[in-house]
Amino acid sequence: MKNENQKSSMENLYGIRDKRNHYHPYKKVGYPPVFIWPVKPLSALAWIVSIPGYFMPWNLFYMATGLIAWYLFSPQLEDYTYITFNLLIIVYARNSILVMIYYGLFHLRLFLKKTQGITFKFNPRWPDMKSKIFLFGNQTYDNIFLTFISGVSIWTLFEVFILSLAANGYLNLVSPTVQPIYFGAMIFLIHLWRDFHFYVIHRLIHWLPLYKIAHYVHHKNTNPGPWSGLAMHPVEHLMYFSCALLFILLPFHPAFVVLTLVHAGLSPAPGHAGFERLVASKGKVGFDLDSYAHYLHHKYFECNYADGILPLDRWFGTFNDGSKTSHKKMQERFRKKRFIKRPETKNTYSKPFIK
Repeated sequence: MKNENQKSSMENLYGIRDKRNHYHPYKKVGYPPVFIWPVKPLSALAWIVSIPGYFMPWNLFYMATGLIAWYLFSPQLEDYTYITFNLLIIVYARNSILVMIYYGLFHLRLFLKKTQGITFKFNPRWPDMKSKIFLFGNQTYDNIFLTFISGVSIWTLFEVFILSLAANGYLNLVSPTVQPIYFGAMIFLIHLWRDFHFYVIHRLIHWLPLYKIAHYVHHKNTNPGPWSGLAMHPVEHLMYFSCALLFILLPFHPAFVVLTLVHAGLSPAPGHAGFERLVASKGKVGFDLDSYAHYLHHKYFECNYADGILPLDRWFGTFNDGSKTSHKKMQERFRKKRFIKRPETKNTYSKPFIK
């Protein structure tokens, strides 16, 4: 009881719960001081090297994981010359292990052991275990099945396809020793490219025909958990992992492809965790999961399409920072569009999609 009271008191320092027991952070969704006018170079630089910032805690982890995955746990580039079943199995197994460990740790801590209960959990309910809208009637089983059968498979195919083109001499390769500045700059900028690509693709799959074909599968997770991150229709997976196709157009190193796909494959886990913050041992707050913006997207459907550094939602009028003012603006925007049926029920209606 004492431990639960400590967690409740801790939660009250960062947010409140409404009448339905849904958690709302005091901190509103925002963007770093980078793409603003007038420019603030010192603030931007401070953010890049601070914690949290551009590198820490997430980007540095994905960068390191991607580089380690290529240099230590991938076949040599010449092995991609011929696409064989053994090659596909090796790359698929590596990607599956990364996903299993990373997503599994979030799920184990927050949803199986329930280490912090519902402290900092946006929606107090746990994932559906008896629902006809999910495969096997279970939200988590549905999400895991889609992640490995479709998600990791398509991730693997993109990687093998692009590196096979490189191994056969069809693409322009660079060397980290011959072109170190270009190599470092590309590694540094991959997150920005992923942010831009995700926004464009995300807006596109909210177009009603594509939503009905594919994206509705992901949005069945109105109360997401970590495994919801890659729970998508194969058509959406094809579009989502197409971020790696950038390197067909630019000089690149194989590590760029692996890092980009690792970033795309792993980053959805904390963003879909359903919790604002982690509680560390001894009842101390760990760190912000930066998941509130995307949770609002799953809750309201037509806001916060991007989930990163570029203020694209603010520029294109789809930003929701979680405040009452922002919510009113969103509702006003919804009133100007027609309503359509929500995919997960027959009698309720969602916010409209892009026409």
